Amino acid sequence: MKFKNAWGMLVAALAVAVLSLPAMAKPYDLSVDYVDIDTGKMKTTGIGYNGSSPGPTLRFREGEEAEIRVTNNLDETTSIHWHGLILPYQMDGVPGISFPGIEPGQSFTYRFPVQQNGTYWFHSHSGFQEPDGAYGSIIIEPKTRDPFRYDREYVVVLKDKHPHSGARIMRNLKMMPDYYNRQQRTLGTFIDDAARDGLSATLFNRKAWGSMRMMPTDIEDIQGFTGLINGKSPEQNWTGIFKPEERVRLRFINASAMTYFDVRIPGLEMTVVQADGNNVQPVTVDEFRIAVAETYDVIVQPKEDKAYGIMAESMGRSGYAFASLAPREGMRAEMPALRTDSPLLTMADMGMNMNMNMDHANMPGMTPNMPTKLGMAETNTTPDMKNMKGMNSTGKMGDMGNMGDMAQMKKMGDMGSMMNMPAQDNMANMDHGNMPGMGNMDPAAMNMGTDASSDPFYAPGSGLTPKAANGGKFLSYADLKAQKPRYPGRPAMREITLRLTGNMERYVWSINGVKYEDAEPIRLKYGERVRFTYVNETMMAHPMHLHGLWSILDNGNGKWNPVKHTINVNPGTTVSFETEVDAPGQWAFHCHLSYHMASGMFRKVIVEGGPQSAQATGTEGS
Repeated sequence: MKFKNAWGMLVAALAVAVLSLPAMAKPYDLSVDYVDIDTGKMKTTGIGYNGSSPGPTLRFREGEEAEIRVTNNLDETTSIHWHGLILPYQMDGVPGISFPGIEPGQSFTYRFPVQQNGTYWFHSHSGFQEPDGAYGSIIIEPKTRDPFRYDREYVVVLKDKHPHSGARIMRNLKMMPDYYNRQQRTLGTFIDDAARDGLSATLFNRKAWGSMRMMPTDIEDIQGFTGLINGKSPEQNWTGIFKPEERVRLRFINASAMTYFDVRIPGLEMTVVQADGNNVQPVTVDEFRIAVAETYDVIVQPKEDKAYGIMAESMGRSGYAFASLAPREGMRAEMPALRTDSPLLTMADMGMNMNMNMDHANMPGMTPNMPTKLGMAETNTTPDMKNMKGMNSTGKMGDMGNMGDMAQMKKMGDMGSMMNMPAQDNMANMDHGNMPGMGNMDPAAMNMGTDASSDPFYAPGSGLTPKAANGGKFLSYADLKAQKPRYPGRPAMREITLRLTGNMERYVWSINGVKYEDAEPIRLKYGERVRFTYVNETMMAHPMHLHGLWSILDNGNGKWNPVKHTINVNPGTTVSFETEVDAPGQWAFHCHLSYHMASGMFRKVIVEGGPQSAQATGTEGS
């Protein structure tokens, strides 16, 4: 009898042990291949998974054990990074940090516990394979039902497909940083600006931009792309089917190399329920901006028996993606008119205006007697435009033929700089963080987002401040509130400031003025809470991504601050987040704009200490 009881207890204990093990998810096999990418108007060779770009959607359930065998059919090393997933660092897929990479003809099996739910994506972290097409989506179902209801769902992956390969784009940017800028400032825009703002202000503005080696149109590094949704161009019209009155969940992923998209569905409100895979308190909007590498889940409810257009215009209005939601196959939504209000950066985007204490005398080309050269009294900061050459009696810019001697205008400073065509004889090695004539500007101390009508997570000037079409509601970071706090509240133990720096003229991007190859790793201690503060000293937005650790964005909502894996930092803004250092190992930390990351805006993070049991390994084979 005792033997039977002991045997029964052993069987019961084994059963409990087996049941406590994570269930194995359906195993996946992914091949990394050279593929043809056809957008209808353009055919290129790229890189994809299982013979296509984008790759397949991988589905898991929270609590499972994932197993993904990757075989490299390329003639170069490859890797896969599981963007936003919390996993052992050896499974993170970053060559040189997580593992050596997967050599040509070799395979690697990724194994890791699935510890979360939501919408994520995967992509290569080798060279420029991701911009060349190596990306796919991930859906993780929760252990219990979602806190919001929907009848059907679609993944909506945004991509900027360029006719040039990633390596060629990088070479061109190094050769000429404005190679892909198709919205250059011209003599005509100089005349228009002078008529609107006055010649003195226009000259000052042009010289300021020239000294920074940038242009107000430097919102997007790369133009000339075709916008894709799920691999389809606007002409190819990807279509998601619905029945009227159904609630449809759209899982938006921005898998672009460089492009921010402004997303709207004319005629439908969108209820945002998830950001970067984490549930948020629902907020209804008409439009949202999705930075590179971010994800947003929204729910829409089409009520009419008609097709609705998913419109995604690039932040700089240089390109767009388009698709349809329709009640029947073959239907195509009417595409709304493209917005032609191409945004321009302003000095306000760096927290500056004409009333700041700038040393005009030390601005390149702006000499101490510049007011005299312009026909103004030195004490007169608002010149009498009626007395200037080329001005009519109202002080407006007159006919080009009346502008006076162009040689005299040349004396005012290099004409190329006035037109925002940077001269090559000065400031060639300028760092955006040290702009001459601007004094010792501290972006962290700027007065941004302090009034009720502004938002510190959008640039304060006209350039990157988004506005919804027809005056609707545009999503702000400040709108994001976590549905449930992921971590108990506690103060950070220390703060690390990261200055986002760069040199557009040499196309070098960096952190704290140091490129990745010259930088020391950031060292964290397992178990601490650390506050990071980004200070963007450049004139471009940067989507910053920390691998392996959640980023708790400080957007003013206290314990409801949202948890993200990618945080956008606009020009001239200061943004903070905190992280619970709960994952040992080595992690990547970088701007997710492909060519910014490749040119130096990247760091290694080393988490010291922690349980050795977290150090899982994958397997390699031939």
